[in-house]
Amino acid sequence: MIKKVFKTVIAYLERKASIGTYPGMPYLEERRTRLLNLIALPCVPLMFFFCIVNLVQGRYILSAINMANTLSSIFVLVLHYHKRYYFARLFLLGFNLVFFTIAGLYFHNGSEYFLLSILLVTMLVYDEGWLEIILCILVVLAIMLVIFFPQPSVLGAPVSRGRVFANILSVTVFIVFIILFFKRIQYGYQSQVEHQRQALQAMNQDKEKLFSIVAHDIRSPLITLQSLLDQFQEGVLSADELLAASGLLRERVAGLNGTLDNLLRWSTLGMQGLHTQPRNFYLLPILTEAIQFFDLLIAQKNIQIHTRVPDTAVLYADRDQVSVILRNLISNAVKFSFEGGTITVGMEEHNGMIVLSVADQGAGMDEQRLSTLFLNRQQPEFGTAGERGTGLGLLLCKEFAQLNNGDIRVKSLPGKGTVFSISLQKGTLPASANKALTLTTE
Repeated sequence: MIKKVFKTVIAYLERKASIGTYPGMPYLEERRTRLLNLIALPCVPLMFFFCIVNLVQGRYILSAINMANTLSSIFVLVLHYHKRYYFARLFLLGFNLVFFTIAGLYFHNGSEYFLLSILLVTMLVYDEGWLEIILCILVVLAIMLVIFFPQPSVLGAPVSRGRVFANILSVTVFIVFIILFFKRIQYGYQSQVEHQRQALQAMNQDKEKLFSIVAHDIRSPLITLQSLLDQFQEGVLSADELLAASGLLRERVAGLNGTLDNLLRWSTLGMQGLHTQPRNFYLLPILTEAIQFFDLLIAQKNIQIHTRVPDTAVLYADRDQVSVILRNLISNAVKFSFEGGTITVGMEEHNGMIVLSVADQGAGMDEQRLSTLFLNRQQPEFGTAGERGTGLGLLLCKEFAQLNNGDIRVKSLPGKGTVFSISLQKGTLPASANKALTLTTE
């Protein structure tokens, strides 16, 4: 019960201790300002109460000291309101040092314990080594002076033993309060650092994914361009073939420009992390784009691609992320297919989901590799023609599928090929919006 009341009081004081704080204020500076506010706030009514008590009991000097303490606490709050934090600390600690020393010397009221609390606060609120050392030395000297050199009670009658006991008890509670509050400062600071560390780690992971997308999407058009330029240089093309190849070259440059535009959009979105923006769109056009991305590589390896996707199939997902998934799956299928092989892209509908499969008859994978395929970043594998990947593609596919409320699965046998199946939400669009053409690449 006492602990609950204590926590309630602390929570109330914390809400009232925001004087002088503002959004964006450095964390430790804000905590120190709140700490001084929490010291000053209870001092105002407490010292004013003792001011009245000592005035009634005829201790006029001690009453004046209590009133000075009350006014100094109020002035600290005013200084914080006007953002004079440094002066507020010096004022509060300096005046209390003087007042408590005089009270302890001449009234023997246990002020040395109040001075001990000042020593503790000084060590907590100052970073400057020289100033902290000077203030600590002054406080220690004041404590020793009060304990070992008490003065005759010439300024008024000393306080009763009951008052001394009450003062010691209140200082003990105050010191416990300061320590608990400082621990909360440290825990809060550590929590904030950990939160920032996790946010930075997540941002770095997003950047790594974006770099993988950049490498993947730029590499394939550049390989196409390099292959065409090699054929130009070697003179293996006839005049008609040269004319057709120049048109293909122009098409590839235009496609690369579009890819760079898409990557710029991805990078802009990635500044604040990867976000999923689902919408309805037709599947076939985006699948066509993904396959055309690798058509020269497909031709070089003499691969046949069969697609069995109706032009009415609609997905509800993030189009850019689905595009990345399809390009990765088609790229893997082409990379690990043998020359003259076949890739089949099929589709089924099941319980409101569209399940798209990409099957090849290539190198395949063993059980050990399958069991770790989506668990961590893979070492880049070389394709059947020496193609090299980044090791991030399938991790991206898995994450993007899950971000779109879908999933990805794989079946494979060494030397027999691999089948990737990705399930995504089925969407809806009016029939008049369908402008796609059925794709058949043989």
